[in-house]
Amino acid sequence: MTTTPAPARGRPDRSVLTGARLRLEPLDPARHAADLYAAQQGDPTIWDYLPYGPFADAVALTEHLQAEAVTDDPRFYAVVVDEAAQGVVSFLRIEPAHGCIEIGHIWFGAPLQRTAAATEAIYLLAREAFDGLGNRRLEWKCNAANERSRRAAERFGFTFEGIFRQHMIIKGANRDSAWFSILDGEWPAVRAGFDAWLDEANFDDQGRQRQALSVRRQ
Repeated sequence: MTTTPAPARGRPDRSVLTGARLRLEPLDPARHAADLYAAQQGDPTIWDYLPYGPFADAVALTEHLQAEAVTDDPRFYAVVVDEAAQGVVSFLRIEPAHGCIEIGHIWFGAPLQRTAAATEAIYLLAREAFDGLGNRRLEWKCNAANERSRRAAERFGFTFEGIFRQHMIIKGANRDSAWFSILDGEWPAVRAGFDAWLDEANFDDQGRQRQALSVRRQ
């Protein structure tokens, strides 16, 4: 009896992922740390549900970014808009044998939050996960108490799968984790929604959306 071999799936490399509004560049503290320190100062709450931060000063943040920059899993990227790094995203729990990958360690400085570029950053990761790397499943996990992250996951087209109770201890406190996913069979519809929402025609002269992402996905 013969079996059909599983399709080859890749691992994220250090390529730049380029969109219409931003670039996702492999994290390089020498180029990105100063911008990222400035960006995070506008919203100290971004560290509330992350396992690190806040940082006392630019030196402490730079040391943290230096440790992140050399890892392959997670694979960290700086979100660069108008030639300034304004946030960080990553691929993690990368499992080519199973066609499964997660996006996480996401933090956006105040200038990036609630912008089309922020949505496009997630789109670029999802597109790379499915179209570039050939994955079957894309995951999003967050603290179950993090309502902002949970709303974001659903807005981006992830399906809620449940709560893993007492999943972790983060900063000395229990974390129940909310799990979300997009499957490869769902991706074409999710991708079409992103493409329609990100189209310039969906924004007025002041940059305000004409239709919500959930509407464009229907």
